[in-house]
Amino acid sequence: MSKPPILIARAIFPDVITKLEEHFEVDTNQADEIWPKAKLIDRLRGKHGVFTTSSERIDAEVLDACPQLKIVANMAVGYNNFDIDAMTARGVLATNAPDVLTETTADFGFALLMATARRVTESEHFLRAGKWEKWSYDMFAGSDIHGATLGIIGMGRIGQGIARRGAHGFGMKVVYHNRSRLDAATEAECKASYVSKEELLRTADHVVLVVPYSAASHHTIGAAELAQMKPTATLVNIARGGIVDDAALAQALRDRRIAAAGLDVFEGEPKVHPDLLTVPNVVLTPHIASATVPTRRAMGHLAADNLIGFLVHGRPLTPLNPAVLAAK
Repeated sequence: MSKPPILIARAIFPDVITKLEEHFEVDTNQADEIWPKAKLIDRLRGKHGVFTTSSERIDAEVLDACPQLKIVANMAVGYNNFDIDAMTARGVLATNAPDVLTETTADFGFALLMATARRVTESEHFLRAGKWEKWSYDMFAGSDIHGATLGIIGMGRIGQGIARRGAHGFGMKVVYHNRSRLDAATEAECKASYVSKEELLRTADHVVLVVPYSAASHHTIGAAELAQMKPTATLVNIARGGIVDDAALAQALRDRRIAAAGLDVFEGEPKVHPDLLTVPNVVLTPHIASATVPTRRAMGHLAADNLIGFLVHGRPLTPLNPAVLAAK
């Protein structure tokens, strides 16, 4: 009996490919090309499953051109590259890779916060340019982390991880805003207090964004919100591009309406708004919050296990649209 055909749309660890080859006829992209939609469709035709990253948009056009497709397994916790409604309507299962990247991403979020508050990138550029000639009392003086007020917008697993690091490790006062309030036990564990978005922006010394992207969360932080923040405050985005109005942020940084920002995600990435490249008080990283070898390997294996679980055993591990399973 022949094995079901699947596609791996981007380069991945060889052991993940070997694992999938035990169960499937595997078409790979180890050259790691970013395919335009037409080529993605061409490679996807006839496949029963596809291993994706956030760079592959799976929408109605792709699905209609590939009617044999049964599952799309994303090697990411976010899935705004999926049209979930279109997938559900066509009986195509969507899965993602939650949990395995929570602590690593929270680590990076805190690292980005510290680099932003303490002006690490700005001072390194100064040093590399040969401008360091003497000490001065205010040279790259930033803001404290310990004892400061940390505001978190989006209090899921990663937000909670950042809250624990701030409260327990740095003695920070933690406030958060979320679509729904956490239970009392989780709030106590994170030493976090629920506040309105307006109060958070007004009182926090450091604001960290960890909210999922959706039409409702588009430009959660824009010019109006930036104007509500303290002029000494910092803003960190490890959520998704589009949560922040990057043009408005660049202007606020240039005008020093806030002190600094740290960004791991961008609108239209991998393109970055050109104005962000010309302001000194911003730390920029290329969407690497989950980038440790153990975590990326775990993400890859979870996406593979979803493909195997569904296509071989009928039991995916992390379905996003379980209505598809119920229909079957």
